[in-house]
Amino acid sequence: MNTQQVFTLYGMVILEFLLEYSVFAALFVCRLNRRRSFVPRVIVSLLLLVASGIPVAYLYTACGDTLWGRTIVYLLLFAVFTLLAWGCFHEKFLTVFFCCSMAYAAQNLTYKCYLLLWTLGEYFRLYDGWGDNFNLYYRLVYYSIFIVFTVAAWFLFIRRTTEKLRDRTIDYKLLFVSIFILLLTVVLCSAEDLNFAKLCVERENRFDNPVYFALRQTGNLFSVICCAFVLLFASKALVESDLQQEVAYLKYTIRQSERQYRISKASIERINIKCHDIKYKLDALAAEGAISQKEAQELRDSISIYDSRVDTGNQLLNILIFEKSLYCEQNGINLSCMIDGEKLSFIETGDLYCLFGNMIDNALEAVKKIEEQEKRIISLVVKTKGNLILVQEENYFKGKLAFEDGLPLTTKEDKESHGFGMRSLRMIVKKYGGELTASVSDDIFHLNIIFSR
Repeated sequence: MNTQQVFTLYGMVILEFLLEYSVFAALFVCRLNRRRSFVPRVIVSLLLLVASGIPVAYLYTACGDTLWGRTIVYLLLFAVFTLLAWGCFHEKFLTVFFCCSMAYAAQNLTYKCYLLLWTLGEYFRLYDGWGDNFNLYYRLVYYSIFIVFTVAAWFLFIRRTTEKLRDRTIDYKLLFVSIFILLLTVVLCSAEDLNFAKLCVERENRFDNPVYFALRQTGNLFSVICCAFVLLFASKALVESDLQQEVAYLKYTIRQSERQYRISKASIERINIKCHDIKYKLDALAAEGAISQKEAQELRDSISIYDSRVDTGNQLLNILIFEKSLYCEQNGINLSCMIDGEKLSFIETGDLYCLFGNMIDNALEAVKKIEEQEKRIISLVVKTKGNLILVQEENYFKGKLAFEDGLPLTTKEDKESHGFGMRSLRMIVKKYGGELTASVSDDIFHLNIIFSR
């Protein structure tokens, strides 16, 4: 072993791997919460990473021609990179570890895709005319393919995964399966590179024997499948985890809605009793001459707002509409309702309260921002048409609405904590075999729900 060999290997193998790996790691961790003094931390980490490659290069020179030696080299680089990344991001270690594992899979996927194409070209002698410019053309082809497959990996796997990673507690089953497949891939790739290097002729990845070529391409394809499976599995698992959390939150919301309904029902019944008692006492006072008829009528009018006379044909909706009407009255909002509530008796109490409660609350949130009194209107209609039950809600809104997957995105700054309301509406509607659509026209938001009877 001499120093020149070590530094040649360091520049051509270690640094090149770290550069490619850093690109994918940066893509995976880009949305994580950063620690204070993030930029200085990153600079120091990069310097330490580059420096750590030198002793690893010595190790590679000493035992890199053995299976376990080469495996240990790449696992050491992975470990150093993960620890340095953890020092830059304010996340749980397992989250950073997971990101770095996925980055390794993405880097290996891209490299093996390149090998598939390059080995095919070598087999058909496509590069024989490059002559003295071989190294230059090799690098141009290599990095062109690297860039193309990096962009493809971002859109196919990485983007969806990074959207779900912030403040995420990584599931141990997900982590275990991913690491197991990655370790298997590292060992197999190291074994392939070592053994097929001995079978090459003239230069690396050129084979005269078609059997060797077929075996090499089979190994490359297997590695691509393994890495793609890891990335796809991780992305799908994170999405499903989010859906499970949404379902759990929806169930909790429905339970709270049932509890709120019982509380509201009891409160409104007491209010109605008190209102009727007050009216009788006013009549008695007016009859005795203690107050004038005009004063009595003014007092009756003042308390009439608290005397619930809403009749939708559904007791739950009566109570909910009464509650929201009080709020609208206090905030100068006109809540117009034409509701045939009997047709919604097939929906469970908690679901119905959550469905219409969210619907009206979303409308109130939008209408409150409007200054023109004539536009502070919410229209709610429930009717039947043939064998269909139609639920229609309309309201004016201020500003612009962006849609995703057919639903309006929240206009609040905290996108992570808000925006669940509309998704919960769709989940409840689908539970009862219905369809929900939303649209905008002339500054009016339209929400339409259809159930089949």
